[in-house]
Amino acid sequence: MPATIPGIGLTLLVVLALAPGARAADEPPYDGRKKCTSCHKSQYRSWQETGHGRAMQSLAPGEKADAKRKAGLDPDEDYTQNIDCVGCHTTGYGHEGGYDIDDPDKYLVNVTCESCHGPGSEYRLLHRKYGERFEKSGEPTPRAVLAEAGQEFEFAERCNACHMNYEGSPWPGAAEPYTPFTPGVDPKYAFDFEKSLRDDGAMHAHFKLDGTFTGPPVPSFHDEFQSTARPLDEQ
Repeated sequence: MPATIPGIGLTLLVVLALAPGARAADEPPYDGRKKCTSCHKSQYRSWQETGHGRAMQSLAPGEKADAKRKAGLDPDEDYTQNIDCVGCHTTGYGHEGGYDIDDPDKYLVNVTCESCHGPGSEYRLLHRKYGERFEKSGEPTPRAVLAEAGQEFEFAERCNACHMNYEGSPWPGAAEPYTPFTPGVDPKYAFDFEKSLRDDGAMHAHFKLDGTFTGPPVPSFHDEFQSTARPLDEQ
């Protein structure tokens, strides 16, 4: 069964399964953002303007020079093929279907949809199948079928696996290779999941859902986000 457990109270085994480069034998393969954005075009356009949408670019020579100097890195070095870096700047690195340094797929570059929502090769097909059924009959589908197919609905641990993975972190899943960008380097690296979740500059804008899927697991932030989500006709 895929690791689609809310991000609190996870065992270390599950935490490690979510970490970049750690394979989970029972998780579905990654698909790449092209498969997601063919339907979710508005979310994609919004995501492009976020830091996640430019994550790989920050590893290039000359990019984020001041931040790299503060962290003890050489700003003129190319980190785009550094195995200690790409796990948090690409999607699914070290997992089946995920980013491969030797055979890079542009649709797996940067922190894309599946980095937060989980590898989508199985649940993506269910979105299409049950979305078409909902359009025809108005009959909703239990959200649990998506969770069973690998979709993540809380994803705090997926974020923590990169943002909290520094030496001395209070996060219990922290393990090498650590990120050099720690709160000691700059207070902005003191990651707050609840705050970041509400930052469109970090995530993406949200749009009204049409009701195709109902029931648990319901994300803790679902009602809040839907109360301010943009209408579907703005897509």
